[in-house]
Amino acid sequence: MKKMFIIIIILAIIFVGMVVYKNTAVGSKNNVSVNEVQEIEQYISGIYMWEEVTNEALPIFEDINNANDLWTWEVIKKNLEQYEISYEEIKQKSKEIFGESFTKEFPKEGTSSFEYDEEIDKYFATEIITDNKEDLFLLSNINKTSEGYIVDIIEYLEDYSEENNIKVVNFNNEEIGNISISENESKVQEIVKNNKERFSKKRVVLKKENDKLVVQKVEKV
Repeated sequence: MKKMFIIIIILAIIFVGMVVYKNTAVGSKNNVSVNEVQEIEQYISGIYMWEEVTNEALPIFEDINNANDLWTWEVIKKNLEQYEISYEEIKQKSKEIFGESFTKEFPKEGTSSFEYDEEIDKYFATEIITDNKEDLFLLSNINKTSEGYIVDIIEYLEDYSEENNIKVVNFNNEEIGNISISENESKVQEIVKNNKERFSKKRVVLKKENDKLVVQKVEKV
């Protein structure tokens, strides 16, 4: 029984390592734990949008309050648990995602992301129409700071326009490689890692606030 328990623990450790490897390209992690890597990956996934919806999956900004409006409200919509919401709930959700320093006011009349129903004083999330390309990223490098993390990411697209094939594409619409739809997803990450100089890269500055991560700025690398 003890031997079986040890085997289960070892397999669990291997599995966690595989999950982290899947989303992490080569690069230093500066004493960052597996749990921290997972938390970083999960947070950035929550704010990483669709290029065809918000023009950029993750826009460049020096201050979160200067970030693209469409991207901002679509991020909030992406992180909702329900699609009927009040003005105060939108405000609360924005603070939860972007932090206490986020002061951008949501328009009372609604936006293209949230339609306002005056009769019941509620906002409804609008429909999102996406294409056959999935916007994705790999964590490339993580440096721990006194306030949070500086994270470099590699951006890429998975193109599903062909029935049995996944094309790996950069943001210049250049095909870098492809795999069969039946192959393991890790093959895509290998293509990205082996050709990382052909993909766009960004640096995401994250701050730890109230035990949660919030984004402070995004810049090109």
